[in-house]
Amino acid sequence: MKNLLLTKGFFPESLLRPTVNYIVQTQLANGCIPWFANGKADPWDHIEAAMGLTIGGEYAAAQRAYQWLVQEQLPDGSWWANYLGDEAVDKNHRETNFIAYIATGVWHYFLVTQDVKFLLDYFPAVQKAIDFVLRYQAPTGEIYWAVAEDGSPKKDALVTASSSIYKSLECAILCAEQLGFNANHWRSAHQQLGNTLRHHPECFDRTWEPKIRFSMDWFYPILTGVVEGKAAQQRIDEKWKTFVENNIGCLCVSDEPWVTVAESCELTLALLAAGEHAKAVNLFSWLFQFKDEDGGYWTGYNFCDDVIWPREKTTWTAGAILLAADALTEHTGAAQLFLQSALADEATVTTADAAQRKTEH
Repeated sequence: MKNLLLTKGFFPESLLRPTVNYIVQTQLANGCIPWFANGKADPWDHIEAAMGLTIGGEYAAAQRAYQWLVQEQLPDGSWWANYLGDEAVDKNHRETNFIAYIATGVWHYFLVTQDVKFLLDYFPAVQKAIDFVLRYQAPTGEIYWAVAEDGSPKKDALVTASSSIYKSLECAILCAEQLGFNANHWRSAHQQLGNTLRHHPECFDRTWEPKIRFSMDWFYPILTGVVEGKAAQQRIDEKWKTFVENNIGCLCVSDEPWVTVAESCELTLALLAAGEHAKAVNLFSWLFQFKDEDGGYWTGYNFCDDVIWPREKTTWTAGAILLAADALTEHTGAAQLFLQSALADEATVTTADAAQRKTEH
């Protein structure tokens, strides 16, 4: 099967059940979801796969995934960048967008299940993670991309990573307010980050080459609610021909003939958020050619050489497939999570708000 056009109300359960099972079978006994069998895990991709489990109704497995995060969370609220088996590796840095993403996963689980006890149980981990991340928000609003082992910030910021944090902040705020907690300090940080992402590109990529060749820098501000409405549609149009290969998918970078399935799924969500429904349906329909017999999806494809590369079927790719399918079919209560912002954001944040946030953190 090369193409499948998904519509509202018609979640292809039988087609996607093997994809859910692929994640279940790869999950370790301790709850960790590595990229693939015997592979590494990282907090962000672990959560992406866990959201796939939630969409597939594998609630116990998803809860084990979040429990693993709680068990591995460091006292300061962070996680290391990578894990292998039961051990943390690559301890030279911790990535802020990886750390914040637990808020997105926990809120996603709540939207699907309406399980208030789960939200209450996991909110302390969310709170610790978000408070850690916000310690590394620059005075100009961007969030430094990583933290060294000794706690010092790596003082530059990425558009994609800060956009992901922007969405995670929204989810953290919604978690807090659902439980009746005050989240005004998080709202202030969220507003300031949004303002910087929209109006101050000079705050990003200051110490390295700009990431404009990466498709994620193009569509992540739309996927995460930074750019909306007509501006989102214009942003899509500007680089559609640069990053999209017809009947194949979304390129990872503009100068290589390599599409990735996960980024194609995320672009599908961004298209839906921008009101480009037909483009979203068509793009997603191209991806079923990369599904293997065991339900896993190949990570990427080089269309010049006509070769699957790398020869890996990552769990986070499977999770992205399920997130996009859910959004297209409106299958669960979380289907709209990446399609619209649930907060009334302001384009600017006052100096007083910024000062208050700095005082509280």
